[in-house]
Amino acid sequence: MKKMLLPGVAIAVLLLMVAAMAGYFSDKIEPDLEQAPAADTSAAVPVIALGGPFSEPVPASVEAKEATIISSRLLARITTIKVRAGDYVEEGQLLLELEQSDLLARAEQASDQVRSVEARLTEAQQNLKRAEELHTRGLIAVADSDAARADAAALEADLSSARRALEEAQTAVDFSQIRSPIAGRVVDRFAEPGDTASPGGKLLSLYNPFSLWVEARVREQLALSLEMGQELEVEVPSLDKSYRAKIEEIVPAADPGSRSFLVKAILPSEKSLLPGMYARLQVPAGERTRLLIPADRVARVGQLDVVWVAQEGRVLRRFVRLGRQAGNGMVEVVSGLAEGDAVMPPP
Repeated sequence: MKKMLLPGVAIAVLLLMVAAMAGYFSDKIEPDLEQAPAADTSAAVPVIALGGPFSEPVPASVEAKEATIISSRLLARITTIKVRAGDYVEEGQLLLELEQSDLLARAEQASDQVRSVEARLTEAQQNLKRAEELHTRGLIAVADSDAARADAAALEADLSSARRALEEAQTAVDFSQIRSPIAGRVVDRFAEPGDTASPGGKLLSLYNPFSLWVEARVREQLALSLEMGQELEVEVPSLDKSYRAKIEEIVPAADPGSRSFLVKAILPSEKSLLPGMYARLQVPAGERTRLLIPADRVARVGQLDVVWVAQEGRVLRRFVRLGRQAGNGMVEVVSGLAEGDAVMPPP
């Protein structure tokens, strides 16, 4: 009996503890909402419902239409870099120099080879001329005349090859001085003097600040209504500015993952615009009714927007989500209010 009694007592104690934690032994208060006190709502203004066309903001990025990566065509040590990130450069301006002592030596060697072959060719041509005169007079055999002609032709081929080798050596010397292919701005430099430049390795990156466009992936329902040359509004939040951009390119294939089309629109030239900036492309999306309230009726609490709504003689606080500014001191309310509501000034 003692063996059976102890487990029963333990279970009973456990049940009592669970009941106490659940509140079975304490008084309960019925849930109810606290009623807001009555207040003067004479200063309330109604929410304005305004119908018309609207645009859907699409996340976008400012990119450079004309950009280039500067790299070397030679394996050589960098001796001088004349620009830094942020510098403006002109087309053809010298950007950096590579070590060229060995390149100059090769060019000089190729030049000496050309002069040597030219001298031998001059001698061969004189021999050919004498051989032809002697052959005309019948003093030498035809084979001797043909041999002189063959020697001159072979040296002409050697001279042509030597000149091409000289051009190649001179071109290599030119490659040791890297110049800007475009007029633009230096974005970044990836090497320093003393580093070894390898063929194809990144040394500098440039972009043309006067050829910026905005790139956005627009969902297919909206992208199919866009046309080349159409102007759209672009907002750049970091600059708190809006621009008019003209569509220049619509990639004619949708991304299978997002079902969206890549749209590119040219931006106006402005120094404050930089590649990589976040932007919002306003894409026409039909018509709808917008709810507008005075912007001074909205209060900011942390990262939330709050309004006070007059309802049945009382003032209630509501959190709202705002849209775009509508002008004349009005702002669009995306959610949190309905047509017929009236908002009070912030307390």
